[in-house]
Amino acid sequence: MEDIQKDFIINVIGKVRQAQYEALKAVNVHLINLYWEIGRSISEKQSESWGKSIVANLSKELQKEFPGISGFSVGNLWLMAQFYAEYYLVENLVPLVREISWSKHIVILKKCKDNNQRQFYTIATKKFGWTKDVLTHQIENKTYEKYLLNQTNFDETIPEKIKNQAILAVKDHYNFDFLELTDFHSERELELELIKNIRKFLIEMGHHFTFVGSQFLVNVNDKEYKIDLLLYHRSLQCLVAIDLKINDFEPEHKGKMEFYLNVLNDKIKLPNENDSIGIIICKYKDRTVVEYSLKNTLNPIGIATYSTSVILPEKYKEFLPNQQLIEDRLNDFFNLKTED
Repeated sequence: MEDIQKDFIINVIGKVRQAQYEALKAVNVHLINLYWEIGRSISEKQSESWGKSIVANLSKELQKEFPGISGFSVGNLWLMAQFYAEYYLVENLVPLVREISWSKHIVILKKCKDNNQRQFYTIATKKFGWTKDVLTHQIENKTYEKYLLNQTNFDETIPEKIKNQAILAVKDHYNFDFLELTDFHSERELELELIKNIRKFLIEMGHHFTFVGSQFLVNVNDKEYKIDLLLYHRSLQCLVAIDLKINDFEPEHKGKMEFYLNVLNDKIKLPNENDSIGIIICKYKDRTVVEYSLKNTLNPIGIATYSTSVILPEKYKEFLPNQQLIEDRLNDFFNLKTED
């Protein structure tokens, strides 16, 4: 009887929460509609050569007429005008304007000038429920660029239902700028510093990663092998083995990772979990060597680089794909299915 009552209460609580969510979503849609129309009005008047004073006067009158409503400052009114002016002719952005909150739109508007970037971050914010702070971190951390550049074999090795989400989960480059390391450090020192700063490390790795262990021990025929770092991705429901390298990526690193993944799948993963994923994080990599190394590999592996500087290396710009490839990759991302 108690279990039946408990299920009943949980069900009702779920309905209340869903109703609250729908109410907040409806409020957001109405607010964005209002800001869009105000932005349109201001933008149109500016195109008619009206002076800037009209915005200050409008702000003053709106705040006097609606003293209990925030959002009508001069700065916010100009942001509404900018929002409308920069979005209304962009076919891919217009349908998205009501999908996230105004505060998150402002972050994207201010920090992203490329329309593909704006589309990417708007959809990612909606799909993954990013807060304003997480969104800001993702933009500053160049998640868009890293998504376009990442090198994995996930297209061939991961089930379709989680493939695109897995691709997004692995970056091409990680910024460990929070580490207190000299330029000349060992792999063990790198590992220990990451563990010491585990919260920041997991934030940099991305959404849904949790820490399982370091120097994770696996046994094969009474011989011990240790995986540098073992994580778990809650959404993908799989173990993630991390192998740290302080020098160039070498093809033999891939073979070692395949060994780890085979052992994890046979001995450690649970029956309800997906096959394990490997990420080799190295200081440098030749992208062509990586492509050949991952060719025909059966285990899902990603090869990434790391730095201890917050600045994305300039050389990344020369590796960005052409416009058609960018569109293809973004189409994959936009069609990405997420699990509830």
